[in-house]
Amino acid sequence: MGLRLGELVERLGGQLVGDPALYVTGIAPLTDAGASQISFLSNSKFRSQAGQSQAAALIVSANDDATVAEAYKGARIVVKNPYVYFARAAQIFEAQTAYVRPAGVHPTAYVDPGASVHPSAHIGPKAVVEAGALVGAGVVLDAGCYIGRDAQVGEGTHFFANVTFHAKCVIGKRGIIHSGAVIGTDGFGFANDGGVYVRIPQVGRVVIGDDVDIGANTTVDRGALADTIIEDGVKLDNQIQIGHNCVIGAHTAMAGCVGVAGSAKIGKHCTFGGAAMILGHLSIADNVHISSGSLVSRSISEPGQYTGIYPLAKNSDWEKSAAIVRNLPTMRDKMRALEKTIKTKTEDEES
Repeated sequence: MGLRLGELVERLGGQLVGDPALYVTGIAPLTDAGASQISFLSNSKFRSQAGQSQAAALIVSANDDATVAEAYKGARIVVKNPYVYFARAAQIFEAQTAYVRPAGVHPTAYVDPGASVHPSAHIGPKAVVEAGALVGAGVVLDAGCYIGRDAQVGEGTHFFANVTFHAKCVIGKRGIIHSGAVIGTDGFGFANDGGVYVRIPQVGRVVIGDDVDIGANTTVDRGALADTIIEDGVKLDNQIQIGHNCVIGAHTAMAGCVGVAGSAKIGKHCTFGGAAMILGHLSIADNVHISSGSLVSRSISEPGQYTGIYPLAKNSDWEKSAAIVRNLPTMRDKMRALEKTIKTKTEDEES
């Protein structure tokens, strides 16, 4: 399986320098690509590797093309963003070898008579689709998936094995949810009655837009009264927790182990590094980027990069620094008292 370079450029654009009839069978890294593969240069510091690559063709930017061409004699596709071009090309090659699951319901699956499943959908072994659920055209539910009552799964969406999608939850078109993810669990809602916790029923939904990817073992809580909302194009990595009534803006991306507490409102085109924590009831503006391991404890109204990480140090040094931090209030009071004493003494001398 493969395709000619000319066909690739016709489909994805770019300026081809070389033979359009050259046939390539896949994509590989610069150092590993062979004579029938294509590779890409997305970071200029690897120009020397690109020049020595054995790939049949390279995807390069205009800034790198002239330098790479001095040493590399293969074909080149000159584009604005080589990394994005690589991603789209990889999708084409993947589609050529992807296993297409057959339409229909596996004999061991259970589909309630009150559910609506499009004839082109695939319902895998031991999957369950409850009453009132709507499963759209081309949907793939792999083995062991659970679709709750009155839930909706949009056209072309793929649930990998053992995804749980609870009652009344909604996902749009072309979504991908990986194994072990649980969508629509109860939010963490309790009222404190003299030290005894009283459960608050969680009757909202989770509403997910189009083209959303959700990683393995990620959980998204349903709303308490209103809905938890994941807008179009959001990308969630593995083992992320999204609390009840959160809103995650379109095309925001979160790396693994991020935690978002309930009722946080996050803007569009934001990014969150791994293990970042966002406290509840905060608002974060569009185009905010949070570094890995940071704790967001206040709302953010301006776009930009934000970091809240205490620098790593030897434990003995860290303990010394922690002691200083712990004593800062006392030190501040002493400094203020000293400033007051100096001011009083200066005034006395001047008088």
